[in-house]
Amino acid sequence: METILNNNTVFQAELTALHEAVIYASHLPNHNTSNIHVDNRASIMASSNSKSTNATARKIFKILLSNPRIKVSWVKAHAGNIGNERADQLAKDATQHGQPYSHTKLPKLYIKGLLRKRMLEEWQTSWKNGDTGRKIYNIMPSVSLRPTNWIREDVIFFSQHGPFPAYLKRFHLSDSDYCSCGGIGTALHYATECVYTVSWHMRKPAPNFEQEWLKRVANNLFSRQKIRGIIKFMSENRDLFRPP
Repeated sequence: METILNNNTVFQAELTALHEAVIYASHLPNHNTSNIHVDNRASIMASSNSKSTNATARKIFKILLSNPRIKVSWVKAHAGNIGNERADQLAKDATQHGQPYSHTKLPKLYIKGLLRKRMLEEWQTSWKNGDTGRKIYNIMPSVSLRPTNWIREDVIFFSQHGPFPAYLKRFHLSDSDYCSCGGIGTALHYATECVYTVSWHMRKPAPNFEQEWLKRVANNLFSRQKIRGIIKFMSENRDLFRPP
């Protein structure tokens, strides 16, 4: 006895069993009519379609087409049909003691799921161990295929790569890291204390809670709208924020 792998579907198992049955019947003497009873309607429907997307179903169709003496019919499962009950028992025995059936491909959905899982694992490892994007990583440590719905202004603020004097000086694009109001021109400064952005201010966090504050702001649409207002205002009024 042979059994398919755990990753294969019930539908694949039913089609595989039908395929083996019609192959066996096709090798019997031509004067014999073979009646194959199946309790799975889906496998019968698939194998009666010459354009089925399932390769095994198409093979069954070709065998049946060239062997009209082989008849396939549906029977109700667990209805006392001796042959059907015996087939079910053999199938159960095969799951316990059968040898792996090597002719059935893994389902596409399983393969896609496996590739997706591995891709996410590799992406997560790369994101965790990367040298860049650490400010965003501290806010979003886990990768996801779900979009964040961030816009340009969100990325500028949370990456802190934008029209901030502290950032510009760090990359030698400015001689001073001071805002024109006299404070150090960080992203947090403009969101909480700069006199020019008071219309969008939020409460300033304690230094040891700054990271948690950034996470809360990133996950709150109302707070992000304030951030967007700040970045747009700064972009439209660059001269106002130049160091003294």
